[in-house]
Parts: sequence; C-alpha cells; structure tokens
Amino acid sequence: MQKKNPPDASTPPFKAPAAMFWVGFLIRVLYITLAHTYRIRLGQDHLQFGWEMGRIARALATGYGYADPFTGHTGPTAWVPPLYPWLLTGIFKIFGVYTAKSAWVILTINSIFSAATSSVIYEIASRCFQHTGRARKIALWSGWLWALHPAAMQYAVRWIWDMAVTAFLFSKVIVLALRARGVGEDLPPTDTQTTSRWAIFGVFSAMLGLLNSTLLLFVPVCGIWMLLGAAKTRAAFQRTFFKAIMAGTLFCACLSPWLWRNWTVFHAFIPIRGNFGAELHASVAEGYNGFTMGSRIPICEVCPDYLEYKQMGEHAYVRQEAQLAQIYIRSHKRQFAQLALKRFYFYWVSVPHPIEFGVWNEVFRVLNYSFLCLASLLGLALALKQRIPGAVLCAWAFALLPLVYYFVTVQARFRHPLEPIMTILTVFLFQSATLPGRRGSKPQ
Repeated sequence: MQKKNPPDASTPPFKAPAAMFWVGFLIRVLYITLAHTYRIRLGQDHLQFGWEMGRIARALATGYGYADPFTGHTGPTAWVPPLYPWLLTGIFKIFGVYTAKSAWVILTINSIFSAATSSVIYEIASRCFQHTGRARKIALWSGWLWALHPAAMQYAVRWIWDMAVTAFLFSKVIVLALRARGVGEDLPPTDTQTTSRWAIFGVFSAMLGLLNSTLLLFVPVCGIWMLLGAAKTRAAFQRTFFKAIMAGTLFCACLSPWLWRNWTVFHAFIPIRGNFGAELHASVAEGYNGFTMGSRIPICEVCPDYLEYKQMGEHAYVRQEAQLAQIYIRSHKRQFAQLALKRFYFYWVSVPHPIEFGVWNEVFRVLNYSFLCLASLLGLALALKQRIPGAVLCAWAFALLPLVYYFVTVQARFRHPLEPIMTILTVFLFQSATLPGRRGSKPQ
C-alpha cells in the first residue's frame, strides 16, 4: 500500500464547515435589515453614526482630510487609528455620507468579518485540542456558538466601529502563530516556519495596530512564541530568526506612512494614535469614579474643554492633558490604584450600564458577561494544567490585551477581541466534564 504524503501545511485539515459562516452571516444581515439597526439616530449631527470614526470619515469624504473627530471643524487629528475610518470613507463616497445605505453596507461588512471569525475559531480549537480526542467536537461547538450567540453578534450589527474586524484579525494572528509552531500537525519546524507565514504575520500585525493600537502589546510576545518553536536546532533557529526580522521590517513598513503623516502634520512622533493623554486625564477627573466616559473629552460644543481643544489643536491639547494627568496621579496615587482595581473588575465582571430595559434585563446582561469570564478563566487554567498546545499564548493574550484599559477606561466592547478565545476555552471547560463511566475511555 502506497504511503500517503503528509498534508501540505498551507492547507491543513482544520477547515470549518462552510455552513458555519453562511448561517452566521445571514442571521446577522437579517437582523440588521429587519431590526432596522442601519437607521442611526440623527441627534448631535449624526454623532452616533460611528462617533469619532464617522466624523473623521465624513471629513475625509468631504475634502477636509484626516480631521475633525468631534463636532464642527477642529483640525487635523490622530485621535483614532486610521484603518477603519478609511474603510468608512470609501463607503461614504459610494453610498453617501451618513445615509441609511452607508450604515447598512458597513454593518454588513462588519457581519462578514464577525461570521468569518467562527471559521477562525474552528481552526484554533481544532489545532489546539488535536491530541485530546475531542478536537472536532470542541471546534464545532465553539464555532457554532460564535455564529449563533447574540452576544457575539452585537458589535457587528449595531456598532459602526472596528470591533468585529479587530476580533477577526486578532484571531487570524493567533492562527498564524499556531500554524508557524505546527500546533496540531506532526511536521518539523522547517515545514511550518515558512517565509510566507512570517510575512503575513508582519502585515496582519500592522493592520491590527492600525485598527486598535492597544493590541500591539501582544504582537511581540506572539512573535517570540512563534520563534521559540524553531529553537530545537541552532540552524533552524537562525533561519527562522531572519524570517522574524523580515516580518518586523514589513510591520514597520506598513506603519511608516501613517507615522510619517503624523510627523509632518503635528511635528511630533505619534505612535498610531495620539489621544492617550486626554483619555488618561479624563479617567482621573473629578466625578469620573472609574466609569466609561470622562467629562473632559471634547465631543461637542457643550463639553467644557471643546473650545480649548479647538483653539490649541489636538496635539497641544493632549500634551497639556497628559501633564495635568501626571500631576494629579502623583498626588493621588492611592485613588489611582483604586480606580485601576475598579476597572479590572469592570473588564472581567461587569461594566456599569444604564438600566434602560428593566432590572431583569440588566441582571441577565451581567450574568452573561461575567459567566463567560469565569468559565474561560477556568478553561484556561485547565488548558495550562493539561499542557494544551497554545494555552501559554492564550494566557499572554488574557494578561496583555486588557492591561492599558485598567489604567485608563473600560467599556464592554474592549473585551471583544479576546472573546473568540474565551469562547473556545469555555467550551473546552464543559467538554472536559467527563462522565464517571467514561473517565477511562480511550480518546478517539
């Protein structure tokens, strides 16, 4: 009998059923269409149509450049990373600025990425749990749960923001790392640590930064974890090290046009986004109390600092706010630490939310939010104990993704990029609850 060759690493046997994507996508689009979520409220000059993202996209589409993140014309900005506003600008130019058609199209695009995340989840789960005998079951449950669960859909069908795209791209970066390490495959590093995978990792990481720069804390750790997979021999490590250098070069090359734009416009080095000082000062402002919106963010004319922001220009204003924040934090260290602990609680357990639809609806929301956290943390602990491949990388994601938010601000949507991994670990936890009669059964 002729011996079969091992499957090509570029096309591993970890492809999700096509129905998983299509069902998830159609449900999302039907909800957008039937629930009329594309009809955005007109108040405050369409502010809820993408907030700062929508404002900048309007400025780009109407000839003002990358500017005006708030009400009126306030000048050049680097308040948010550029990738999603550029996407929104293209839609505005084709379907109109702040139109219902534009809203439907961008929410549909969000839904494509959200539904596609279920297929990425399937590959992550099937790779990591390949040797447990339950890989396909965990992968199917995880992927379908993401495709069908309303909580996984909400940011795709209601929010004109980057969360759905970011969650997809972050999950793809995890997949690239698993492929490079050969997780789930019995292949030598020379077959898994390919130049193309490292190149795609560099480009995707840059795109991730241009969507949500906070997630860049994870990228170097992910790259090191990939590189360690080739540490078995000196020669393999050296070859892979040069591929990692190439990926880093591509990463810098993709970011450099945006960094150069910021330098020429603001005459200062602004890494990706330039609002940190303002957000930090808002997070410690009087009456803030750790909640999700500081009173000092100059969203519109009625905000106290709007005129100052407009007159000073964004960079000068943010630099001033950063200095004021540092002065306040130095003299209120204990309060700052207490706020950080409070935001830690918000991120993992429950972000404060107005009770708009009744007490029981809010109770259900809190239970749903906190249950995923608890179950996924227990699943992560179990995966680390059982030495599941990729568990260490997931642990680093849990540690690094929320880190900045503990010290600035927290909203429920900030956890969304991590939720695909949380979904997998939650399913793994419950799939590991073996019945007594089957405890000694042999894995399939």
